[in-house]
Parts: sequence; structure tokens; C-alpha cells
Amino acid sequence: MQIVNDIKPVTYLKNKAADVLKHINETHRPMIITQNGEAKAVIQDPKSYEDMKNTITILKLLSFAEEDIKNGNLHNEDDVFSSIEALLEK
Repeated sequence: MQIVNDIKPVTYLKNKAADVLKHINETHRPMIITQNGEAKAVIQDPKSYEDMKNTITILKLLSFAEEDIKNGNLHNEDDVFSSIEALLEK
């Protein structure tokens, strides 16, 4: 990834908004917008944003699972499937 090419000043965004949107939707790379030389915003296409949010959700679930394992909050396979079958029979 060549992030240097994806850093633009806010004036670039103001003058070429349509080009920016086309670029991020074609490349699926985020664009960093600067103001006075400082990063102020990141623009991203909707699909990449959704994928990122889904990835973060999965990582959070894995983190919770790791915490359960550390704390010994475990259930054996037979108990889990018995509980599921009982719920389905209701």
C-alpha cells in the first residue's frame, strides 16, 4: 500500500470531490485528508467500512471468548447441543 499517494489536503477534497469518491470506490483504499498539515479525516468506501466494522466485531467476540477461557467459563459439547435442542423443541 502506498499511503503517501492517499494523503490529500482538504482543498484537494473541496476541488475534486467527485474524483476522490471515484478513486476510493475503485481502489478500496482510504484517503487521509489533512488540514494545516495535520491528518483530520479518513474517507473510505462503504464496502471497506462495512468489512472493517465486521472484522472489529469478530475480533471483539474472539476477545470475549479468550476471556471466558481464561476464567474457566467453558461448556462441554454435549451440554451445548442439548441446550440448543431443548430450545428448538419449544
